[in-house]
Amino acid sequence: IKLMQNESLELSFLSIFSVTSFFSFLLIHKFSNKILGGFLLDDDFTKPQAFHKDNIPRCGGLASVLSFFIFIILSEILFSLIYLEYLVLGTGLFLIGFFEDLKISLSPKKRLIYMILFLIVTTKFLSLEINGVDLIFLNSILKVEIFSFIFIVLCFLFIINGANLIDGFNGLLGLQLIIINSILLYINIENNFQEFSIFLTSQIIILLIFLLFNFPKSKLFMGDGGAYFFGALTALNVITTNNSSPNISSFFFCILLFYLFFEVCFSFFRKIAQNKSPIKPDRNHLHMLLFKIIEKKYPGKDCNYLNSIIINIIYFLFILPSFFIKENGLLCKYWFFMLIIIYILIYFRLNSFLKKKIDI
Repeated sequence: IKLMQNESLELSFLSIFSVTSFFSFLLIHKFSNKILGGFLLDDDFTKPQAFHKDNIPRCGGLASVLSFFIFIILSEILFSLIYLEYLVLGTGLFLIGFFEDLKISLSPKKRLIYMILFLIVTTKFLSLEINGVDLIFLNSILKVEIFSFIFIVLCFLFIINGANLIDGFNGLLGLQLIIINSILLYINIENNFQEFSIFLTSQIIILLIFLLFNFPKSKLFMGDGGAYFFGALTALNVITTNNSSPNISSFFFCILLFYLFFEVCFSFFRKIAQNKSPIKPDRNHLHMLLFKIIEKKYPGKDCNYLNSIIINIIYFLFILPSFFIKENGLLCKYWFFMLIIIYILIYFRLNSFLKKKIDI
């Protein structure tokens, strides 16, 4: 009976949270033109990552953070739970990105420096750690505190910047994060981590509500603040699940984050090879190349959302096999490195196709 009462309370809690989150998004969207005198409207159509033609408010991150605070308050009242590390990291990184949403422009170099400094301070303060990886030499290195510390900061940087990098097409980031967090939710439910499962469910609810306003036609964008916020939360979700699931290969979690991680890593070295600044945006990322091809095939049509669907379907199909071998470290390693090869082959194939200007 007590178990049934707890389940009933949790369902009621999530139901109330879902309704309040939806109205948070609705209200922020409705008054987005008036918030700070319209500063949140994205009317810059010339930047490399712009693929929209209308003034769209970049307030998805603001609505997400408000919904997140609502969850934290309700969770504290009903269950006496407060997720300090998520509050600190999520809020701090949201604010760093939110300056850009408010058109208080910082150079990419300055933003990266602020992000690194913030992650160094908070990671040290919160004593975050990753319990074991499936590489013997890396495990030995991570026993040294300073190297463990640097490794965690780098993990956050890759995922946060990866989330921001792909946040340019309707539904691309939202669908990606829903897939990742849904798989993490399944693992935590399977391991009977009930409290954390509810927490993951709340994040998925926020993302689903965001998709209602962003996909297939966008009424609002996540913005840099929202991308940084959910990048930080997703990185923490993976670290928490990895630490509590020693039976699952750490390379399985690398596979889950593969697209976010490798998009940043590959782009960094690609730009250096092209004598470009590795931290400045361009229009040559994989999802942008695919979009150009789709535009050629369907001229005059809005292909923005179609690009997101194709990429996330391909991503899901490529990570699906790893789910069945998630406890086998060796096979997960092989599959992770195979994904790197597949990504590089697909990228250069798309790039070559566009250079030839084939009429498709």
